[in-house]
Amino acid sequence: MAATGTGTGTGMGTGTGMGVRALPASPNWYSSRCSDVSSDGRLFGFAARHRICLLDVAAAAPTFYGELIGHTDRISAFAFCHCPGHGGLCASSSDDGSVKIWDSGSLSPVLEYSLHQNAISALHWSPLVKDLIVTGDEKGVIVCYWHNRNDSQQFFPEPRTVFCLTCSPHHENLVAIGYKDGMVVIIDISRKREVVHRLRGHEDEIHGLAWCPVPGEERLPAWQDELQAPSEEGKVPNGELTQDTATRKGCYLASGSKDQTIRIWSCSRGRSVMTLKLPPTKRRGGAVDPAVKERIWLTVHWPAGHPSDILSSAFGGELLLWNLTQPGKRKWTLLGSSEGQNHSRIVFNLSSVKHQDRELLFSISMDRDVKCWDLSTLDCSWTMPSLGGFVYSLAFSPVDSGCLAVGVGDSMIRVWNTLSINNIYDVKTFWQSIKSKVTALSWHPTKEGSLAFGTDDGKVGIFDTLSSSAKNKPPQISSTYHKKTVYTLAWGPPTPPLISGEESEQPSVTLYSCAGEGIVFQHNPWKLNGEANDINKVIRDTNSVKHKLPARTEVSWKPDGKLLALGNEDGSIEIFQAPNLKLLCTIQQHHKLINAIRWHHEHGTQPELSYLIASGSINATIYVHNLKSVVENSSENPLTITEPFRTLAGHTAKITSLSWSPHHEGRLVSACYDGTAQVWDVMKEEPLCNYRGHQGRLLSVQWSPVEPDCVYTGADDFSVHKWHISKQEHTRPPQGKKSIELEKKRSIQPKVKAKKKKKPVGKSPGKQDANDAMNGDESMKEMLLEENGVSDHEEEKEAQEAELADKVSVTVSRDTSSSACDYSSFSFPKSSVTQKAAPVKKDPPKEKPTPDASLKKRKPRSILPFSTLMDHRSKEELHQDCLRLAACLKTKDNNEDVSPDLKDCIHLGLFTDRDALHKMIDMEGKHHLENGHAELFQQLMLWKGDMKGVLQAAAERGQLTDQLVAMAPMVGYQAWVWTVEAFAKQLCFQEQYVKAASHLLSIHKVYEAIELLKVNNFYREAIVMAKARLRPEDPVLKELYTSWAALLEKDGHYSMAAKCYLGASSPYDAVKVLSKKGDVASLKTAAELALISGEEELSATLSLRCAQDLLLSRNWVGAQEVLQQHKTLFGQRLVFCLNELLCSCLSERNPCERKSPVPPCYHSWELNREAPFLDMVTQVWQNVLGMDTTEKATCAQEQLGRIEHPPSTSNTHPKQVLFHISHDLALAALSCHLGVWDEAVKRILGAVSRSFDAGNFTLMQEICSIILPEGCDDLRDKLDSTNSQSMDACRSLEGFVAYRQLYDLWWNSPRDSLGLQKAVLGPSEQRALEQSCVSGDPTPEETVQSAAEMGENLCSTTEVSKCETQNGSRSDSVDVADRQSALKSCQVLLSEEMAALQNTQRDIAEVQETLAEMIRQHQQQRNNLQENTNGNSQGSNLEQSSETESDKPGSDSNQMNCKDEAKQPVTLPELTKQLLNAKQKLAEFPDNLKVFPFPDVLECCLVLLHLGSQCPPELQEQALALLRKHGGAGVYRKAARSFST
Repeated sequence: MAATGTGTGTGMGTGTGMGVRALPASPNWYSSRCSDVSSDGRLFGFAARHRICLLDVAAAAPTFYGELIGHTDRISAFAFCHCPGHGGLCASSSDDGSVKIWDSGSLSPVLEYSLHQNAISALHWSPLVKDLIVTGDEKGVIVCYWHNRNDSQQFFPEPRTVFCLTCSPHHENLVAIGYKDGMVVIIDISRKREVVHRLRGHEDEIHGLAWCPVPGEERLPAWQDELQAPSEEGKVPNGELTQDTATRKGCYLASGSKDQTIRIWSCSRGRSVMTLKLPPTKRRGGAVDPAVKERIWLTVHWPAGHPSDILSSAFGGELLLWNLTQPGKRKWTLLGSSEGQNHSRIVFNLSSVKHQDRELLFSISMDRDVKCWDLSTLDCSWTMPSLGGFVYSLAFSPVDSGCLAVGVGDSMIRVWNTLSINNIYDVKTFWQSIKSKVTALSWHPTKEGSLAFGTDDGKVGIFDTLSSSAKNKPPQISSTYHKKTVYTLAWGPPTPPLISGEESEQPSVTLYSCAGEGIVFQHNPWKLNGEANDINKVIRDTNSVKHKLPARTEVSWKPDGKLLALGNEDGSIEIFQAPNLKLLCTIQQHHKLINAIRWHHEHGTQPELSYLIASGSINATIYVHNLKSVVENSSENPLTITEPFRTLAGHTAKITSLSWSPHHEGRLVSACYDGTAQVWDVMKEEPLCNYRGHQGRLLSVQWSPVEPDCVYTGADDFSVHKWHISKQEHTRPPQGKKSIELEKKRSIQPKVKAKKKKKPVGKSPGKQDANDAMNGDESMKEMLLEENGVSDHEEEKEAQEAELADKVSVTVSRDTSSSACDYSSFSFPKSSVTQKAAPVKKDPPKEKPTPDASLKKRKPRSILPFSTLMDHRSKEELHQDCLRLAACLKTKDNNEDVSPDLKDCIHLGLFTDRDALHKMIDMEGKHHLENGHAELFQQLMLWKGDMKGVLQAAAERGQLTDQLVAMAPMVGYQAWVWTVEAFAKQLCFQEQYVKAASHLLSIHKVYEAIELLKVNNFYREAIVMAKARLRPEDPVLKELYTSWAALLEKDGHYSMAAKCYLGASSPYDAVKVLSKKGDVASLKTAAELALISGEEELSATLSLRCAQDLLLSRNWVGAQEVLQQHKTLFGQRLVFCLNELLCSCLSERNPCERKSPVPPCYHSWELNREAPFLDMVTQVWQNVLGMDTTEKATCAQEQLGRIEHPPSTSNTHPKQVLFHISHDLALAALSCHLGVWDEAVKRILGAVSRSFDAGNFTLMQEICSIILPEGCDDLRDKLDSTNSQSMDACRSLEGFVAYRQLYDLWWNSPRDSLGLQKAVLGPSEQRALEQSCVSGDPTPEETVQSAAEMGENLCSTTEVSKCETQNGSRSDSVDVADRQSALKSCQVLLSEEMAALQNTQRDIAEVQETLAEMIRQHQQQRNNLQENTNGNSQGSNLEQSSETESDKPGSDSNQMNCKDEAKQPVTLPELTKQLLNAKQKLAEFPDNLKVFPFPDVLECCLVLLHLGSQCPPELQEQALALLRKHGGAGVYRKAARSFST
């Protein structure tokens, strides 16, 4: 619950904002006081959703100071303490009824209390009593709380909704309260009967109250007039005019109301002395549609020291200064003289402060701007924009550098000119034609100011951001809409059908958009009203694809426009070649939905880096692939890539965005749902810096195009942060705990209670989101949450304004439109479900209850109850009936009309003619209908023979039954068909879809029946019906299978979906969907399925993936089983076999290796332990795997030779390193077997140097001793001595073997002297130095110095692991003679030319490092300069820069080490010259030296010297000579000093 600051991740005790510049979340709306300025004028705070944002406003421009975090509900009020000495304290209240007191200096909560039962609507900190806080709530309860003595008192002056309250600055017990209905009350909190005055006069909500800053009620001339000749008022509303001029010592109070008036009240007399009516000011440059009714919020502020001036808000964002002494009607002056200074929407709060010699006024408004005004000039000093939604997208303009576009969930785009000198928050807003969240942005690559945007509702458009703001012209909108959220936009070269013959008529680039339904459209920017093209069509045609294409989730063009990368929902990435989109390769790495793909920039010194492509998905690992080889060796068939070039692991949640640094090579920054942004050194797979300043999940990231040290990130905390890489204290993402805290933090995000409110008709903002949320993570690339409860659109607010009157409480009105976050969309809103079901309940078929009721052993209901009743009357009446009937029949015989006589005895129709009977039946039927017995009515009609009418009536009332439908044929065929159709409709209405379909079948409407089932997701039933009734080749059947499969796939029922695809005879899709889960069992099944279906290549890919997963769990037996089904994987089987033998060999040699939790599963092969390792492996291959012919061996060699693994780094996973080494050794063994010794040497060298590059020295030692137990002599003899390349490789290999031997001798020294024990080095430190020397990476300065002091060659940073010391002691102690000869063999290491080459390489690295450092320092100075101009004190900056110099993890130690000789700075030309010289020198070395790696010669010299007397003197001399000649680098010079004296 503690507040956290931004910047370095800890709370910002200093409150400087640590260099973070931010666009914060918007202030809350409809609150009488949710912003305030501290009494010292340093901080301005405002409530933004459930947090308080603090700005440092002491300087000329505002800076982001920090946030107060802890409330879980929307904050309704906020105020600073204005008592002297307590200016750092502030208080806030929330809709959940709690109040918190904060210390703004440390950004931490001091205490919390909850004394209200209802939502708090107003709060004020008494200006006279330093520990008194007064709060009021929606039901009218006022609570006074004295926090020092934890005492409180409650008052209930009026049972009305409190809108605002203010404590008197002159009398510590007086509090003025304004209510929703226009009443103002002054209470005295020290008295029992608290109400002092009830001030009546306003007719609507009171928005603001302000006490006159000066006590007393000396009359002003203008007021005199009003009292003597009350002008427009007629008379003072509260009582008749008193001529009492002897004013008692009182105070004036001003109030502003929604009735568009400001009143000044006399507190001593309790009545209004003046009324000011708002003038209809002319709006200037407002951004609101004139058709919208003017909305009003009238807040008032009485600035200190101005007894006769009042500030107030006006219509639509204008601010007025009223001079109360001015005679006449016009007493007001408008603030903001020039165009565009005013707010464009209503202003909610005003607060002022005297700071140094200026008097400042702060205002917050519905236009989401915070403004600061200078009261002496009435001009706006600065404007701070803010954001009212998630920051979904960030994009820097490639043309107008530093111009950042921000796509926000409040349906607006901000364009921030980040390089503006005089206004650091120079932001333009674009809102026209946008009706929902802005989720994607992309600038045109060459045309300035052309910005494409995509929204949550599927719209794609282009803004011209250069058009002047007053005439803000609406964007062009593409006529082709997506069905779901737009995920990504990208500009790229046109592809068919946009490429036509005449080049002149074609745009050079077109706009590609990708959205949630999985489709990528190509829009023509010149003809947006034309139809956009689905690029899948071109892909299908060019690559003649038969199977279903995956749903697209990301699109990215290589900057040169030659390659297009598409990321898919199944985690694959496909690379296409422009312009016809020929598929070059598929990257199968992520296996989860792809969120981000970025190509490396083109403008580095290493052009091959431009083929790097980084990708991030829903699983937390980032992969980087190098596509150079794929593009250059374009084969006919597309390749599948399963090996990443680099793997960046560390995040713990989904990756949402990536950005390459334009200033460095191979630097990448990632944004993640774990709440942090991470900077990576891709080539070293190393995390460099982690930013944790946001309070939510990150959604977007961009590296600054102008400042190498700056990154911009956007998050779901409604803010954009600009932060400095060098100022972050963390280097890697939080593991475990921090992520859990973030989860917690997220769970306390505000849940806006759904208060009872009428929804604006036809708008249900929650509903669509909820459906999306139901589809789960996979379907929504980014969960688009409802940010604002209601989006910021005029019409909806109008609706809210209208509702205000009927609402019970005021905060509802503010809730709906404030920027409080609405997370209701996470749980499916019940309302929409009931709405769907509602119509069913409205008309339940009425027949059903009756049969049930009549089952209870009662006589069945009579079908003619009326006549029966008439025949059970008294005897007289029955006698009367007989007479009447006789008379009737008599007249009938005389052929006269009967009916008139029977008018009132209809029941006698039973005994007379048919007409009368019909009348009787009608009468009976009417009775049945009135009593709700439709089925009896229908039976009667059937008897009467009027069946058609019955059917029509029943159909209209939705009361058809099976029985009626069964009788329908008696009316005729047409009527029967019509009835069945009507009945089917009725059944659908009652959600009995299956029964409805069966009825449709009975009238031969097969297709309709199937469609009906399909639409209502009864796929199983639909397929049964289709298979039973239609021809097998009918396309409907296939379509059913595929639709059902897609649905099942979405819900994660992969095996069922696979069966559907098989049914639809598309086995390829079945395989894809089965492999989607990615576990071993699924992959295995998918591979077998692919094999059966004849998809050889796919099957092999999946089998290999499965085998690699089994390898991770050390199950070699399972892996071999999976691989053996494929001839094409024979080479891989050999690698796996060798890997198994190597692992078992290593674990036998190193029993102390920590036991893995999974026991290994080895084969029980017969092994010839006597033979050399590679021979033993070859024997197993021949005996077990059947590699019995040379053809097979050659074939395997070709298979393996095609695979290239990326070089290992110290961050590569050990199992991965071992597997890659096994691959190298398998090739070596095959070469030995085939007698190609030159190749064998290179491959063994590859394996050894790979273990060395991975920083695993022990592994290198082990591999040398397993493969080459006797050294390299045997190998050398078998080589072709005329082939210089293989001789070089052999020499390099001998070097590594000798290197390993050298360390063996040193670590197993016979003299057990303590000094040497101390000097023992673990492989990791050994590696650290080795790396520093080879790659020019400096080792930290202090450690080098300490090493020099100890007089040792290297610095120990960690202890030697137990295993290695054991390993050392295990080697047999060699007697002196053997040691001498062994040392002689180390002669190979002391190569003069290698030393010179390595030295030159070191020089180059050092100069490059110095250059980088110069750039960094220059950047640092520029930043400091900027910060100073922003008003920070010089001192803090100097400290800061000196701090960063020494603390920066990468600062160049070589530079530091040069302190001894020369301190004079090097100039840039000198450096460039040095670099050129070194490069020329490098070019002079023969190429054969540079091809193969070699151990560091100088390091070997140092180790030899360390061995002291054991080392033959001639070797020592040679080592010393080399050191003197080449040991110029600081590390070596210091280490060698002790020997050279």
